[in-house]
Amino acid sequence: MTATQAKWVDVGALDSVPVRGARVVKAASGCIAIFRTASEEAFAIEDRCPHKNGPLSQGIVHGTSVTCPLHNWVIDLETGKAQGADEGQAHTIPLKIEGGRIFLDLNRLSIEQAA
Repeated sequence: MTATQAKWVDVGALDSVPVRGARVVKAASGCIAIFRTASEEAFAIEDRCPHKNGPLSQGIVHGTSVTCPLHNWVIDLETGKAQGADEGQAHTIPLKIEGGRIFLDLNRLSIEQAA
């Protein structure tokens, strides 16, 4: 697989995402949950738990993790990996903040979904 240039797309203001909450962005390849932590970090991850496809955007954010609302799986927002004894991984999407705006790399989303 060859490296591709990032395609940064503005998806909204960081302030539109509640602290310790999420906002959903719809993309051609599926929904993306954008999370904002209590320490003002932001993460983007596909909005489905690797266990039973629960909506992670409706989960509880704690530290840099989210707990799925369906079966309490804890997913690390930095890596997308399930924590503890659970196994599985949700795809993460590169995100950057510039001038209070959230940008996602949609090229990486397409590559990861196809892999």
